[in-house]
Amino acid sequence: MSTQKVVLVHGIFDTPRIFRKMIRFLGARGFEAHALQLRPSTGAKGLDVLAEQLQNYIEVHCEGEEKVHLVGYSMGSIVARYYVQRLDGVQRVQRFISLAGPHNGSRMAYLIPNAACRQMRPGSAFLQSLNADLSALEQVGFVSIWTPWDLSVVPAHSSRLPVGDEIQVSVKLHPLMVRSEQCLVHIARLLAAR
Repeated sequence: MSTQKVVLVHGIFDTPRIFRKMIRFLGARGFEAHALQLRPSTGAKGLDVLAEQLQNYIEVHCEGEEKVHLVGYSMGSIVARYYVQRLDGVQRVQRFISLAGPHNGSRMAYLIPNAACRQMRPGSAFLQSLNADLSALEQVGFVSIWTPWDLSVVPAHSSRLPVGDEIQVSVKLHPLMVRSEQCLVHIARLLAAR
């Protein structure tokens, strides 16, 4: 049996380096974790454009019809959602874990007037369209891991969706979610269960 692949999708202003601890943690548990570089990571291009980069990455780095796991962090959660829901990623994804994803938008997105942030604002047409049909998320074992202490996803409960499962953690800040032992243990458990 081949090693299960996990594709990690970073957030705005981030690089794949934020996943170093997660890659080591998952690797020690038998997973092959990959983190792609979204370009640009500044939000200057729309989330739909970034989702095409994710689609291309999976086509190049994952053999044939091999199913992969997705872990999206922050903006990367919405990029991954668009891939699953609009780019037929539902056919390639086995499990999708969202880590502090602004699924219903974040008021913080009003601070930056670029394409991705406009799409991540509460009530945006982009999010309304994604949230209108969540059936693809049901097919990929969607789980949202979120913290009520999030100061980047405002309000924090915007990370919740009425589909799949949710895990509330007590991580004190948004950027700590990718390194939190609590989150890493949950992610590894969820991936192993699928």
